[in-house]
Amino acid sequence: METTRHFVATVYVVSDGAVALHEHDKLGMWLPAGGHVDRDELPHEAALRETREELGLDVDLVAPQESIESETVESIPQPQHFLLEDINVDADGAVGHQHIDFIFYGAADSREIDPGPGEQPADDWEWFTAADIEASADRLPADVAEIGLRAIERVAEP
Repeated sequence: METTRHFVATVYVVSDGAVALHEHDKLGMWLPAGGHVDRDELPHEAALRETREELGLDVDLVAPQESIESETVESIPQPQHFLLEDINVDADGAVGHQHIDFIFYGAADSREIDPGPGEQPADDWEWFTAADIEASADRLPADVAEIGLRAIERVAEP
């Protein structure tokens, strides 16, 4: 079976020491905001768009950016993590679909979630502090918990 791969962007949105997560309707697991990178988008643009659509929040990405520039190149915000994720695996262990995920951290000034049309409702989202994440190890995927903790710590840095 040939593996299909899609580029996606994910944002761990942090506000006042907590990260926003929701139980994804289709996947049945707790995840941050994110989605597919459109053909005309750069990864950081998709991250900002997905955050606006899913949470109704504008965030400041906490993303390093090189100063390399020339007539033919420009530096863009870099993700904090770059992951390959298996999305569907058949009974024999063959991977049919993967996401190449640009993981960003975002700082939000508000915890007022107001999803756009067609998105999961605001009540599906929860704000998890570091203590909440540690206490929820049984219901959060290990990578989501680890990155959530890192995002909270990084966004808190001056």
